[in-house]
Amino acid sequence: MTKYRGYALLMLFSAGISLSITFMLKAAVGVGAYDAFMQSLSLLSGIQIGTISMFLNFLFILGQLIILKGKFEYHRLLQIPLSIFIGIMVNFFYYNLFATVQLNNYVVSMTAYILALVLAAFSVSMVMVLNLVTFPMESLCMALTKVVPLSFAVIRQVADILYVVVAVALTFAFDLPPSVREGTVIGMLIFGPLIGFFIEKVHPILTEKGIAQEVRA
Repeated sequence: MTKYRGYALLMLFSAGISLSITFMLKAAVGVGAYDAFMQSLSLLSGIQIGTISMFLNFLFILGQLIILKGKFEYHRLLQIPLSIFIGIMVNFFYYNLFATVQLNNYVVSMTAYILALVLAAFSVSMVMVLNLVTFPMESLCMALTKVVPLSFAVIRQVADILYVVVAVALTFAFDLPPSVREGTVIGMLIFGPLIGFFIEKVHPILTEKGIAQEVRA
């Protein structure tokens, strides 16, 4: 029964991640490095952002399979339905449920962005504490630590830098609306600390209730 509650919470907070992505995009004051990369690809190709997300996550899972080979654990396959669910929810929230929402006032936009960022950090921290499945990009970065002499933190930071560089390059090369702005900088400064804060708060609660598994190192 506890595990079913864990999976129900996983679905709930995965939807929370999708909702937060939607409102960060709606705010149009810049998004996180990875989301900026996805948004630029979406604007360039005309493919919906959630669909881009699914495709990229499938590539990350394939990368894990190639790197780990026989050491690829079967539980990693849970990343597939997680990726599909988040992608579908992003498309639903952004292109359907909140399609007509427009934030034209800068103060309102920035407020919406900050609130969405907090929701994203809380939702991500809940998924991490539940530890039922990891996000494909983070799992790929962890797999890369086995074949390159770099730590997870360094690889993840390099990935973010590459995402920003590509997003900015696509913006200038194809005259796209900018996805890297002040919100991107704000996110880079406070998103990580917010996750750490929420994990510290929610982990004891979920552990006490028998829902959380031990977070893998």
